[in-house]
Amino acid sequence: MSGKPGGDILSGTMSSRSTAVAVLAGLLASGCVIVPITIESYDPDCRVVTRHMELKTVQLAAFNSCNGQNCDAAVLAALGVTAVSIVVSGSIVVVGNVVYWAVHRADCPLQPVGT
Repeated sequence: MSGKPGGDILSGTMSSRSTAVAVLAGLLASGCVIVPITIESYDPDCRVVTRHMELKTVQLAAFNSCNGQNCDAAVLAALGVTAVSIVVSGSIVVVGNVVYWAVHRADCPLQPVGT
């Protein structure tokens, strides 16, 4: 024990600075979701349009004013939605890019050497 107020790591309370940082981080992430998008480009060697997926951040809403426990709950919910959207959208992008890669390989087989 350090003998100072708030000096004990296990004191069970957060400093006002830590609380402010946590709330600010939540507010910056609030109302955002991560969505998969498909990008098309042209492959001149195969003369086909190729596709790949990327992740994009979209802001749905922002917290203009809130206070008390309702604000805490809203920030936690927003962080949860953002985290879930990252996992789900990331999985969609990985699977989608594998499929697009396979389609591209089928549409543009490697040319034999010497031809």
